[in-house]
Amino acid sequence: MFSKNHQPTLLFFLLNLSIFISSTNSKPTTTTHPEIDPLITLKTSLDPTNKLLTSWVKFSDPCDGSFEGVGCNEMGQVTNISLQGKGLMGQLSPAISRLTHLTGLYLHYNSLNGQIPMELFTLPLLVDLYLNVNNFSGFIPSHIGHMENLQVLQLCYNQLTGSIPTQLGTLKKLTVIALQSNELTGAIPASLGNLESLMRLDLSFNYLFGSIPTSVAQTPLLQAFDIQNNSLSGNVPPSLLRLSDGFKYANNLGLCGVSFLALDACPDADHLGQIRPEPYGGSASHGFRTKDIPETANVQPNCNGNECPKPRKKSHSSVTIGVVVLALALSVISAFIFTKYRRTKQKLGTSFEMTESRLSTDQPREYCRKNGSPLISLEYPNGWDPLSDGQGFCGFSNELLQGFRFNLEEVECATQHFSQSHLLGKSGLSAVYRGILRDGSVVAVKRISKSSCKSEEAEFLKGLNLLTSLRHESLVRLRGFCCSRGRGECFLIYDFVPNGNLLRYLDLKAGDPNVLEWSTRVRIIHGVAKGIQYLHGIKVNKPSLVHQNISAKKVLIDHRFNPMITDSGLPKLLTNDTVFSSLKASAAMGYLAPEYTTTGRFTDKSDVYAFGMLVFQILSGKRKITNFVRVGAELSKPQEFIDPNIHEKYSEYEAAKLAKIALDCTHDSPVERPSMDVVVLELGSFSTCFRSP
Repeated sequence: MFSKNHQPTLLFFLLNLSIFISSTNSKPTTTTHPEIDPLITLKTSLDPTNKLLTSWVKFSDPCDGSFEGVGCNEMGQVTNISLQGKGLMGQLSPAISRLTHLTGLYLHYNSLNGQIPMELFTLPLLVDLYLNVNNFSGFIPSHIGHMENLQVLQLCYNQLTGSIPTQLGTLKKLTVIALQSNELTGAIPASLGNLESLMRLDLSFNYLFGSIPTSVAQTPLLQAFDIQNNSLSGNVPPSLLRLSDGFKYANNLGLCGVSFLALDACPDADHLGQIRPEPYGGSASHGFRTKDIPETANVQPNCNGNECPKPRKKSHSSVTIGVVVLALALSVISAFIFTKYRRTKQKLGTSFEMTESRLSTDQPREYCRKNGSPLISLEYPNGWDPLSDGQGFCGFSNELLQGFRFNLEEVECATQHFSQSHLLGKSGLSAVYRGILRDGSVVAVKRISKSSCKSEEAEFLKGLNLLTSLRHESLVRLRGFCCSRGRGECFLIYDFVPNGNLLRYLDLKAGDPNVLEWSTRVRIIHGVAKGIQYLHGIKVNKPSLVHQNISAKKVLIDHRFNPMITDSGLPKLLTNDTVFSSLKASAAMGYLAPEYTTTGRFTDKSDVYAFGMLVFQILSGKRKITNFVRVGAELSKPQEFIDPNIHEKYSEYEAAKLAKIALDCTHDSPVERPSMDVVVLELGSFSTCFRSP
């Protein structure tokens, strides 16, 4: 027992012991996520103005759902960053390498610049790498060979230079390599033939030279191989015939081969039809040794005559071989110079920019034939090649054209051989020309390079069938189409809509004669809504169709100021990369639904979101919708979201109703957005007459 004198000491000891135990057992009120520092560094680099990634906050948990575009696994580790189409204009920081659990990086469809940091290629678990449709420059680091789990590599539509790293051939899990529309040089690495899982290889629109390695052509699972618009030469391996339309090789001046429709037979083919080895990378057993020629052009920039190693002497150094090699070198250099000149302004697959040099010379330009040739109807697609030899085939729906015929030559004549004076507009995937057909009707001819179209014939025909089946008063009518393998182009012939697109009527100054009256604005909104409702298949017996690119640019205005939606169903004809690139401007204007940054998919609710943004634009008369406009709509203050050029000549009831529709349609959650059926029903309650004046 303790005496009374010891009781205060005992109490003091017990009190301190209790505090100590409490402090050791309690958890801190806040913890710092181990990956927060590299994420914040990454944010500062990607978004230097701090306007887009405002949800990335220093003292927060990136795995609680608050960080936009960041996904984590069950252990609280960052595994996914999805920021495609966000308008990012910074650079990719080397700090990305500190996110060691990352399996997916989706930064495509932005405006990022600078070099791709080599630290990125040290991420051991990365499966998907999407950096396409940006402004990245510099080399592709050889460190990419360390990414043993990589399956999809998307670096297309950038400004990358140098050669394709041979180390790519060590990535056994790669299924997709997309490097098109860069400034890559050198040869195609034969090491890519080691990729037994490779299904798609796109190297088009670069400056590659040399031959096509036989090992690459024989890759077992390869389905699509695109090498268009390079400076390749030599024999095309016959094994590529198995790919049919999946193999695209146009605009390579030095290529030759047997059984390829657009290629001449190689001059060195013997009477038995056997193909001798390619100029680069052939077999020594044929008596022509080419192993010493490198498979990539990894030239040392500081190499001079004193330091560079001298090439080994070949065992067969005859004068004949020397002449052949010299001639080959001169042809490669000439082809490279010609291709570089030809493609000075070529980007994003715009092969239509150089087709003036490939116009048909069968008929003089001064006149057009008056007789239409027979056309292949879409009702009989079996066995039909839409890109056949010769002039090309055209098609139409009989219900649409009622027997009126036209062929490729007539399309050329209608546009005066695609004269610049007939050019209505140009984008990364197409050019549109005004034309006058034989019967005097005015049309718009959309000219699309085949490289932008789906290579699978069945899918392409399915898309054409869909386009020709669309019938609605608010959709621009497709009258027919023409495709030509020889030209490498397809032409879609639409009715001409005279008053331009809706962008023409936005951001106008006071007193501009193009300022739209209130009733016209309401009629345009209602017409666009009915057109989208039709596409979604709600009221008609047809499959649902998502437009994917609703914007003011896609809404044309006819002579009665009714809206006509264009390009409906067009993505069904185009490759995914082409669709992504065509959406870049729309994303910058705010039409892209927020869920796309995480799902990468379009739905009917993403169309609804774009429609809501369009309504805001029509109400405000502005192209760029600010928070000020949205707040004004939320507070039902028309003076803050209605175009002042109307001078208060509008219905406050209708303005409030339309503002509410725009807000509902642009809700962050797609579940909370109304269907177009509901939108059209609400618009139908207005007192404004929607019929054409």
